[in-house]
Amino acid sequence: MADLKTMKGVSERDRKMIAEAETLLGPEPESMGVMKNLFWGRLRQDLLYPYPEMSGDAAEEQASCDQLLARLEEYLVNEHPSILIDQEQHLPEWAIKRLFELGVFGLTISKEYGGLGMGITSYNRVLELIGKYCGSTAVVVSAHQSIGCKALMLFGSDRQKAEWLPKLANEWLSAFCLSEPNVGCDAGGQETTIELAEDGEHYVINGEKKWATSGAISGMFTVMGKQTMPDGSKRVSAVVCTPDVEGVHIFQKNRSKCGIRGTWQARVRFENARVPKWHLLHKEGKGLNVALSCLNYGRCTLSAGMLGGAKRAMDRSISWSRNRYQFQRPLADFELVRQKVAHMSAMCYSMDAMLYMTTGMLDRHDEDIMLETATCKLYCSEMGWRVVNDAMQIMGGEGYMTENEVERIFRDSRINTIVEGANEVMQSFIFAYGGKQLAEKLLGMKEAVDNKQFSGALMKAAIPVASEVFLGIRPKAPVISKLHQNLIPHGRRVCQLISEFTYQFKKISKKLDAAIVERQAIQARLADAAMWIHAWNCTLSKLDMQMRRGDSGPEFDRDRTAALHLFDLAEKNIQDSFRRLYEHTDATMMTAAAAALAYNETMPTAKFVVPERTPTDARGKGFQPDQSHIMQFPGTTGAVAGGTGREHMEETIEHAHD
Repeated sequence: MADLKTMKGVSERDRKMIAEAETLLGPEPESMGVMKNLFWGRLRQDLLYPYPEMSGDAAEEQASCDQLLARLEEYLVNEHPSILIDQEQHLPEWAIKRLFELGVFGLTISKEYGGLGMGITSYNRVLELIGKYCGSTAVVVSAHQSIGCKALMLFGSDRQKAEWLPKLANEWLSAFCLSEPNVGCDAGGQETTIELAEDGEHYVINGEKKWATSGAISGMFTVMGKQTMPDGSKRVSAVVCTPDVEGVHIFQKNRSKCGIRGTWQARVRFENARVPKWHLLHKEGKGLNVALSCLNYGRCTLSAGMLGGAKRAMDRSISWSRNRYQFQRPLADFELVRQKVAHMSAMCYSMDAMLYMTTGMLDRHDEDIMLETATCKLYCSEMGWRVVNDAMQIMGGEGYMTENEVERIFRDSRINTIVEGANEVMQSFIFAYGGKQLAEKLLGMKEAVDNKQFSGALMKAAIPVASEVFLGIRPKAPVISKLHQNLIPHGRRVCQLISEFTYQFKKISKKLDAAIVERQAIQARLADAAMWIHAWNCTLSKLDMQMRRGDSGPEFDRDRTAALHLFDLAEKNIQDSFRRLYEHTDATMMTAAAAALAYNETMPTAKFVVPERTPTDARGKGFQPDQSHIMQFPGTTGAVAGGTGREHMEETIEHAHD
């Protein structure tokens, strides 16, 4: 197969980026998942239909999860201090212990090690419920179980699991140490080092980590860092480290934030911190495989928390629209308010459909799910934010008041479009790895034709492609053969859009050639089209399930009409994405951006906050913001009492209030 890195016209910088991405992600699975098949114009209905449901032993788990949800909601409504957590910017020790007692922090840890041993769908149902009442708590639970100790569950040795999982299920929180001052979305750019010590029995960690959620109150860290391999190359390895190791310094416990204010993000410095060799997770040089595997789970639980908050904001604002009168009429009588109500309903239904389609794929261990989890994160964070924004607008000034809690959901929701891979990165990722295998096949055919290497196999493959890109003949649409009869027309609609999608991908790839590698605005439009097609399929599958089992009543009427509205919204957005491949403002956008950047460069650096580790000459010359009005969270050094650090948390808060 041809290699995109060798494509004529690709810049050296982009060749390097593609090579790093390939190293980062590793070899692609042999069997392509749902999203990658869309780029080929195919539909994996075997992975989408029927909609994932629990059966057999999983049905027993579902019943246990239902009972847990009932106990948890009673606690969240009657005891959990959601408002104080937001106002005082911390999760009290008693609340953390209460969640441990309920089993929330050990939900996916196997029973063998003291957890509840539940699957990913059950776990996300719990996160959705917590997200309804407290975004901060949802993030703390997710950071612990989806990424903090997930690497240990997925890649840990028997010795490692026996050593730490019982504590992580019942006592300790855990933290994921990946991000750094110079490392955000570029996970492969680690500056922290993890090198084998001279004695051959320890790893030595040096570097600094940033944004480690719960890092200051955790008993275990999963740490990523670059290691020198036997061939001299440097690759990322992952190790387990505990906060009592000499050379571990938590020099900042937390910073005040816009939302999720009850979560603590630590800054941790490692100075010749030595951990035994058996603390290595997976294999040397495989740390990014570890990290990215964990992020697949984190992107789902982020979506679950967002879904819970969006549903609560929607319900509150709809109730408000029915009871708030203006001009002698309820707000719900006005068409523009109804437009928002319908939009919220369609988005929440489709978010739910996509989330639990994705968790179903994870629970059944589908081979290729990296684009499905990325799409789930992109869709749920973006559409969830839009839902909360609609709810805020409907409630007007009252929505902006803290006692109504919608403004807290509003603030807590905004972070979701940034973390676990910024949405712009997710768009480029979906485009790049959705179309990579097809693009390499097309490139191979082009190179064979250019070199006059004609063969029967080449002609058989090339003629259909040529008929598309030169003659505009669309490929045959796939068929969904397993739909409820009332939904067949909607299945045909989405299948026609899949056919159009692969045609548009090939057409624009031919038009832009190598330039498409750096045309991110074009990439985002294709990624958005793929995202909406996937949302349609997930929604269609869920509605098909409900109709086949005979659901009825007001809730089902809401769901059914929400799904039908989603199909229309999706088609409008997909067609708009196709149109904007050719009718857009990219040229003037680039010119205006260049001029704005050039003007900004003339302004004094001292006026602006500058990234602390920027490689530019602005380093150290930026504006230092006044933090005197912000509650400070002093750091700690050396051993942490009890291995968790939580013993110091309450006194830290008391000290900060003094």
